[in-house]
Amino acid sequence: MANKKPIPLNSSSVFLVFIICALFLSSTVLAKSRRPISEAEVRQKKNECYADVESGLWGWQCKSSMTAKENCALRCLSTPCYELIYGSDPLEEGEKDLIRSQEFKFCMHKLSTGESLEGIKGSFDY
Repeated sequence: MANKKPIPLNSSSVFLVFIICALFLSSTVLAKSRRPISEAEVRQKKNECYADVESGLWGWQCKSSMTAKENCALRCLSTPCYELIYGSDPLEEGEKDLIRSQEFKFCMHKLSTGESLEGIKGSFDY
């Protein structure tokens, strides 16, 4: 019988395997079990984004007008949702787009629960 030597595992190898497994589980198994983001959480995060924009963290262009500030705050709130809903057509000066606002909120809800973002754009067209 051949003499097999066990493969030595150092602590960093074990840790790496553990991290990979944890990331896989959190992104697949647990993704559907997350609770949806609440209106209060969205408001709090949006206020934090406004503060970041005001502090200059997002650059001078985000402070150039109220609309620029709003576009930057929405991007800060959720980059994937901003790109999906507003990316190809950002808000313009004086524009209030209630349909896209609802789509953005719906996107954030789906994103927070780990659901697909497919079908969100255009879902509130009347």
